Amino acid sequence: MAEHPISESEGGVITLDALQSLIDFLAASHYQVLGPTVRDGAIVYDRIARVGDLPAGWTDRQEAGRYRLERRNDAAVFGFAVGPHSWKRFLHPPIQKLWEASNTGQGLTIAAADEPAPRFAFIGVRACEIHAIAIQDRVFCDGPYTDPVYALRRRDAFIVAVNCAQAGGTCFCVSMQTGPKADAGFDLALTELLDGNGHAFLVEAGSEAGAEALRHIPHRPASDAHRAAAEAVVAHTATQMGRTLETDGIRELLQGNPNHPRWDEVAERCLSCGNCTMVCPTCFCTTVEDHSDLAGQSAERIRKWDSCFTMDFSYIHGGSVRSTTRARYRQWMTHKLASWIDQFGTSGCVGCGRCITWCPVGIDITEEAAAIRATGKAGGEEQHGGA
Repeated sequence: MAEHPISESEGGVITLDALQSLIDFLAASHYQVLGPTVRDGAIVYDRIARVGDLPAGWTDRQEAGRYRLERRNDAAVFGFAVGPHSWKRFLHPPIQKLWEASNTGQGLTIAAADEPAPRFAFIGVRACEIHAIAIQDRVFCDGPYTDPVYALRRRDAFIVAVNCAQAGGTCFCVSMQTGPKADAGFDLALTELLDGNGHAFLVEAGSEAGAEALRHIPHRPASDAHRAAAEAVVAHTATQMGRTLETDGIRELLQGNPNHPRWDEVAERCLSCGNCTMVCPTCFCTTVEDHSDLAGQSAERIRKWDSCFTMDFSYIHGGSVRSTTRARYRQWMTHKLASWIDQFGTSGCVGCGRCITWCPVGIDITEEAAAIRATGKAGGEEQHGGA
């Protein structure tokens, strides 16, 4: 227990045992504690109760279309990049009941699905993922219409960030100015320190809720050496980026080249599987389905994640607006990197690299953007070619 209150601008150093105390404190505060854990050959986000649930001694090796786990030569618990899951799946669930109806015999009763919103505590949120959550906040909360499911789940979320000590082979957060250090949007931020002096974490409080949590766990003051070591960790990670993306003028570049021949080339490889949109931490497209029982006594409406890569997503009377793979890939990439800026004032990409890693054929968004930049027309001129 700290001997004196910790202000938001201060922090300290905690041990692995104190990290367990943090997990226990959050659980006792009625949070559903979620963090990274090893399952099915990947590091995924799931419920955790112990430090032992974290992927100690594991790292991930990522390249275009490739992901595998490997053993580290140390016991780092956050010594990996990001896996197939993002925190989106908890704040914006893949399947959500919107309402249900029942035949009472005297008429039809319709009721909204009034499910209690869990209080989430996220352990191990990377800087790029904090930026992704902020982007989804703009989509679901900051416009004229608020999504009530997202808003309730987001409102009480407690975020424990982790500054990255290792970049993945497909990471490019430095290009997107979204990492590797978390600078805002967290309650607590950890930097894992492993050296000859042992295993510890520099911790920074980013909110009053975070400062309150820190008061309830054992910690000691951080020295200048601890802070310097933490800065060195982040600086080293920034040099490890597996990819880069030139963002200057990218909005004009993509919007000005709708008929670039590169769209045909990528369409020959793209499977339209939608993997990139499913693993993306910012994509938010959905569809709705109505289900009823065979007796006609009850029905429900379900909202499910969808993808702009599916034929039905842009289907209107007369057919699909984007009937070719070329058109669908162009729509996704141009929206993500260009027209998203028009809609929400920021890029829709945070440089996590998931879309590259989890594409079955290894399509690389940074490579596609570079190819169009290398041969595209500037100033909005268009190439000849089909839509």
